Amino acid sequence: MTINIGEKIPSVTLQYMDGSSIKNESTDELLSGKKVALFALPGAFTPTCSASHLPGYVVKSDALFAKGIDLIVCLSVNDAFVMSAWGLQHNVDDRILMMADGSANFTQAVGLELDLTGNGMGVRSQRYSMLINDGVVEALNIEAAGKFEVSDADTMLSSL
Repeated sequence: MTINIGEKIPSVTLQYMDGSSIKNESTDELLSGKKVALFALPGAFTPTCSASHLPGYVVKSDALFAKGIDLIVCLSVNDAFVMSAWGLQHNVDDRILMMADGSANFTQAVGLELDLTGNGMGVRSQRYSMLINDGVVEALNIEAAGKFEVSDADTMLSSL
């Protein structure tokens, strides 16, 4: 069942690279007391994700922070090494936290998984964005299959 506006994000552990070390962080720690713009996508280094989704948030990061966002999170069902390499390629620096949901635990907990096993990609995340305030969903923009129209940085900006 898909998470709804007004619901609390489930407690799940995610991973990211901190230098050369993998760090574990619970969603409770990550989201507590913060206004977070989280966007999720099917996979690092995939065409729309690399050409439009991640770069849009990189370009608009200053505008998002100026409107009160404390943290921007890019989440994908990839491992922390892949997410870090992808972030380096797109020069995210410290603007965007490249968060790995390697086993799709978060993705399944919020009910936004996408079964791409028929395409050889396994279980992935749907493409969406979420505005989260102190662990509670304030806005949720889920893309229709194959689309990139409502989870972009401009839509997130307009919801602030």
